[in-house]
Amino acid sequence: MLRHEFQPGRLVAGLFLTVTGVVYAGDAGGLWETPWFAAVPLVVGGLGLAGAAAALARLVRGRRGPGRTSAAETAITGPDLPG
Repeated sequence: MLRHEFQPGRLVAGLFLTVTGVVYAGDAGGLWETPWFAAVPLVVGGLGLAGAAAALARLVRGRRGPGRTSAAETAITGPDLPG
């Protein structure tokens, strides 16, 4: 059972920031040359895609009404315990 809900926006942001770190680590290690401005499209593009993934996930999960809770929340708090 999951302890928290999956958040694809954070996954995408983390992947792009990790890639940016690997690119600059390779440059620092002398494996390849990376221009100083390479981080801008990686970080901005990654954050843009992360925002789109988060918005899409919110749209998909938004089908539940405001009075409904997920099965995980019900299992933790119980059906008649205050939230």
